[in-house]
Formats: sequence, structure tokens, C-alpha cells
Amino acid sequence: MDVLLEPWRYDFFVRGTIAATMVGGLCGLIGVYIVLRRMSYIGHGLSHAVFGGAVASYVMQVNFYVGAGLWGFAAALLINMLARKRQIGADAAIGIITTASFALGVALISRYRRFTRNFDAALFGNILGVTDQDLLVIAGVSIVTVALIFMLYKPLLFVTFDPEVAPIYGVRIAWIEAVFSLLLAGAVIASMQTMGVTMIAAAIVIPAIVARLLTDSFSTMLWLSTIIGAACGLVGIYLSYFLDVSSGATIVLVAASVFVVAFAAVTVRRRLGGRAARHAAAGRRAQNIAGLFD
Repeated sequence: MDVLLEPWRYDFFVRGTIAATMVGGLCGLIGVYIVLRRMSYIGHGLSHAVFGGAVASYVMQVNFYVGAGLWGFAAALLINMLARKRQIGADAAIGIITTASFALGVALISRYRRFTRNFDAALFGNILGVTDQDLLVIAGVSIVTVALIFMLYKPLLFVTFDPEVAPIYGVRIAWIEAVFSLLLAGAVIASMQTMGVTMIAAAIVIPAIVARLLTDSFSTMLWLSTIIGAACGLVGIYLSYFLDVSSGATIVLVAASVFVVAFAAVTVRRRLGGRAARHAAAGRRAQNIAGLFD
């Protein structure tokens, strides 16, 4: 027990655990809409786009959350705007915004060389760097996200499943997309310190996919994905302490392991269900045939 409780003696671990749990739940909640919209790549793209904003903010000595937040919001709006144009497509829009913004960040690093110390932390996450301010930002983003999703539950649901018909029923798609872009950008920025740019996409997508495997109900999928994301964050950060590896990478590996187990369980259940159905059908046919000779 002393070994298991050892990490809790350190303030940095407690802050990191709280941050990872909240970030995991936040990403899991947002991920449901991303997965159902078939835009799983947007988490990866937006996180790389925000990296450019983070570097620009650092170079210009602007507050990280202000600079990266505005940058991420603008990038999300551009991606959604370009994705709605059929001649471009969502994947191409994400690729354009992602590569351009990330390249700008790399160019600024090579020019000013002021961000090199924080480069690894930005890419792969840094549990040691989680501060009380980061916790407040994550908590604030999480509260706002939950509140807006609760208030805009039906419009978001309509836009997610049928964006072409939604305007006919009075849903203002442009406004809903702007709000969702703001929520997504906030989730990505709040996750950077713990997850790192390269790991955020997996934290957004995997819990939602696992939840989708386990249920066909949208409301159940929302809370189930949130719980799975939070649990993966908690377990991942705990394991990263003992394994002495990147916190973001460990969280993603835990989530991937959960996906493998869920996928295997669902596959086995479907095969057993299909086999039972075939046996039942064969039994009914045998009874019908026997009935012909009675």
C-alpha cells in the first residue's frame, strides 16, 4: 500500500491526476460529436493548428490561453467553413489549416529559437508543468462545455445527424457550428499541457468510439464516453508515474487497450448471438419439418 500511495505525497502528481481526469472526461464528451460527424481527424488537425498559435503567443509574449485560444477558435471556424464546401471536403480543409499553422509554428521556432525548451512539453505533454492556473482553466472549460451542451442539446444533435435538414426547422447552423468550434478549441487548448499536441486526437476519438461500440443510444453514449475518458486519464497518469514515461502517451495507450477489450467483447458477443440465432432458426425449421409428418 505504501508503494501504491507514494505518488499522492507529491503536489505535482495530485495536480496532474486532477488535470488528466478532467481532460479525459472533457475530450470524451466532445469526442462523441466528432466521431458521429465522421470528422475524427479534426482533433489531430486542430491540435497541430493550435501549436502554431502557442508558438506565436510565446514569441509575442502574449498570454498562452488568450493567444492560443483565439488562434484555435479561428482555425476551428476555418475548418468548419471549408468543410461545408463540397468541392473541398473536410479532410482537405483540415489538412490545409493543419499544415499551414504547424509550419508557421516551426518557422517561428527556427527563427527566434525561444520556444525550444517547451517544445517537447507542447508536443508530448508534461505532468510536471501542470499548475493551479491550468487546473482552473481546465475546470472552467469543462463547466462551460457541459453547460452549453446541455442548453444546446437538441440543436447540436440535429446538426450532428442531419445538417442539411436542420435549417428547415429553424436551426441556425452557422451559430451552432461557431459555438461547437469554440468548445472544441477550448478542449484542445486545455488538454495541451497534460496530453501534448500529438496525443490529443486519440484522447478525443477513442473514448467516443468505445462508447459507440457499447451502445446505440446517443444520450448513453455521451455520459459513457465521458466516464471512459476520465477513467483512462486517471489510470494513465497513475501508470505513467511508475513506468516513468510520458503521461499523454500512457493515457492514450490505456484508452487503446480499453478499445481492444471492448472491440473483442462486442465481436465475441455478436458471434455468439449470431450462432444462437442460427441454432434457434435451425430448431424452428426442424420442428416445421417434423410437423409435416404428424
